[in-house]
Amino acid sequence: MRITLFISIFLIPLLTMGQAGKSFYDQGVKSMEQNEFKKAIDEFTKAIKAEPSYKEPYTQRGEAKNELGDFYGAISDFTLALEIDSTYAEALNQRGNAKYNLGDDEGAIEDYTKAIKHDAKLADAYSNRAFAKYNLEDLEGAFFDFSKAIELDPKDADKYFNRAVVKAELEEYLGAIEDYNKSIELDPSDADVYSYRGVAKYNIDKVEEAMKDYNKAIEMDANDPVKYENRALAKSATEDYKGALADYNKSIELFSEDPDTYNLRGVVKYNLDDHEGAIADYDQAITLDPYNAVYYDNRALSKTALENYSGAIQDYSYSIELYPTDPETFHQRGLAKINKGDNYDGCMDLNTAVELGSDEAKASIKEFCK
Repeated sequence: MRITLFISIFLIPLLTMGQAGKSFYDQGVKSMEQNEFKKAIDEFTKAIKAEPSYKEPYTQRGEAKNELGDFYGAISDFTLALEIDSTYAEALNQRGNAKYNLGDDEGAIEDYTKAIKHDAKLADAYSNRAFAKYNLEDLEGAFFDFSKAIELDPKDADKYFNRAVVKAELEEYLGAIEDYNKSIELDPSDADVYSYRGVAKYNIDKVEEAMKDYNKAIEMDANDPVKYENRALAKSATEDYKGALADYNKSIELFSEDPDTYNLRGVVKYNLDDHEGAIADYDQAITLDPYNAVYYDNRALSKTALENYSGAIQDYSYSIELYPTDPETFHQRGLAKINKGDNYDGCMDLNTAVELGSDEAKASIKEFCK
């Protein structure tokens, strides 16, 4: 399982049911193994009609409904199983999964906690509870649960990966790298783990090592736009702007609806003095997301470089409407106004920047506002 919860199929052997019920049940299990979930539901329904007092067919039918996205139906079946045995940890765990898939993280946590109470060695219940806690931004709680899941099941690569993601969000990058290393040791075939490890290395300024991980990830999976974007960031950090541009181009080729990729490519073009190209990218970023102040700030910088001060002032003004407490935006708008010849309004902006905490604006005031 990964941070985006994947419902694994849990197949329950059944030995005590009567012959007719067991035959239907076994057919249902076989259908589950073959991913024939509608057929499995039919077989488990027959098993339930033949033997309505057994909890396992309800649970398995609930699993099949989960797989088909019928989460309410799944919850109903897990609840029926729990009416037969209220301590049945697997039904509680799986009902938690259905609630999780419906976006009810708190309800899911309640079920996972009950499952753990009745079976303290159910590793997946800890992992699943960690996912729900992660969604609720309880990173410390998620870290604890992933750690407990690893203690109970230390051979599952995904559990190390998930804990590493949490560690990285807690800015514990060295610990995250250790967990990514362990995940790769257990399963070296997953390109995403190399990419995520690269991000952790990038965040501790090990850019060259990060680049090696990104190269490996792209070698293994050449169709993920995020991997190219990550490598482009690393190339930008080493001022390999042409290499970064090539990676952003590939990322956009694979997925053309991410405004931030256009913005980042615009920054690279700015550094290559291609201001017209940068402005075109910022235009696209703004079209996709017109409420991000950074995009307007960046477009204003390129307009300033082209001495289009009126256009720059307009963009800084849009940015200030969206985020009115950024001293740097007032500073830059003030300089653009001064360059346009409007010293009075420009110095007003510089004073506002100083009031908001800009030391650089103080120097600009001494230079331009005598």
